[in-house]
Amino acid sequence: MTVPLPPALPRLLTLPAPRPLTRGASGLLTRAASGLLTRAASGLLTRAAIRSPLRRKPGASSRRAFRSGVLGALLLPLALLPVTGGRTGAQAAVTRTPAAAQAPAAQCGTPYRIDQALPNGARWQMCWEMRNVEGLTLNKVVYTPRGGRQVSVLRTAALAQIHVPYDSGTPRYHDIGALGATAVPLQAADCPGGERRGQFVCVTTRPRGHAYLKGGDGEPARTAQGRELVVFSAFQVGWYTYLVEWGFSDDGAITPRVGATGALSGFTTTPEHGWPIGVGRATFEESHSHNIFWRLDFDIQGRQDDVVEQYDFSGSGTAKRKISHTAFTREGKAVNSPMRWWRVVDPQVRNADGHPVSWEINNTESSQYRGPANEKFTQADLYVTQYRACERLATTNPSPGCATSVDRYVNGERITDPVVWVNVDYHHVARDEDGDTMPTHWQGFRITPRDVTAKNPY
Repeated sequence: MTVPLPPALPRLLTLPAPRPLTRGASGLLTRAASGLLTRAASGLLTRAAIRSPLRRKPGASSRRAFRSGVLGALLLPLALLPVTGGRTGAQAAVTRTPAAAQAPAAQCGTPYRIDQALPNGARWQMCWEMRNVEGLTLNKVVYTPRGGRQVSVLRTAALAQIHVPYDSGTPRYHDIGALGATAVPLQAADCPGGERRGQFVCVTTRPRGHAYLKGGDGEPARTAQGRELVVFSAFQVGWYTYLVEWGFSDDGAITPRVGATGALSGFTTTPEHGWPIGVGRATFEESHSHNIFWRLDFDIQGRQDDVVEQYDFSGSGTAKRKISHTAFTREGKAVNSPMRWWRVVDPQVRNADGHPVSWEINNTESSQYRGPANEKFTQADLYVTQYRACERLATTNPSPGCATSVDRYVNGERITDPVVWVNVDYHHVARDEDGDTMPTHWQGFRITPRDVTAKNPY
């Protein structure tokens, strides 16, 4: 069965046949609603499914004809259940006080279940789904260190927006609104050494370099090479192909990142807003930003007791450093600063040394874009909010009865079940090397285990 195109589509767009309806893990038939560029309740322009050729601004280069083929695309399975419990080693890696319950075990079916053991004995388990709004979404992420017990880390993790403002002031795109409808079918070459799950998800492993190396003192060097699990999808949004990747290392670290490839937009501008591309200085490709938001719903051995803390180290320009930390007891926001990081900690879950288990968030590679007054969501690099199911996107949030952007979610509510929103920005100034096809540029951040194990997890 295929989905007919709505009668109001412009005749200027050439569309391929829509994907057939898909039956998800829940047994329900689902499909993405087709639609053109829409203006959200906030008045912000979105390109949830396409960038239309009709949207080129006056004077833009016409050297590239753009076809859009995403309307009528389908929503892949929703409502996946969490992953089953992991193995138990000889000695527990984490323990919870008797008053606190263990995280419940659950299941999800093939092909949505990921269960990967890595060479050092570490294990990652999770479920994936392809949501219409957020695209690739991971649920019930569980880590088992070598010789230890499983610890749940994330209930849900997904992209929450890709905001693309151009340096001349217009256009200002919001690329996520129906990201799942733009998923690109992957080829075998896109998933080297791995397994394609359906058409749109790759699950593979790859080397990550030295896990450690120690030599000297006349002893034989001790060394090991690390490896990581990678879950990957690609999405075609206008002229950009976004590579959405989650890396899960054998030492417990998580690396969410997005690569942008495809082609330059062809938007031309004046020299103060762009860079000369091609022969001479006749054509200036307009510079722009990619401001990417991730939504992370941490659940360290269940959703109770999790706390978000900020750590700062004062004393720049002096010989000493002093540590200080602040807990987010109410919804709030923070900006990047030298010698600053955050962690999500459960004080009731302890490693074998008796230290609380946590995951540290480092966001040090952002260009820290700050927009105009009507883009207040750009004014922070990290937000902490109380969990609400309707708060799905950082901007142009589609849920009825809920605020439209992450800055409006922050209203001083007390935090009992925190959700962390991380904003990483990249300013793209085109270069001759970006000529079609454009090399991938990556942006992301790192989530590192802090006191999850009592010693090197190798």
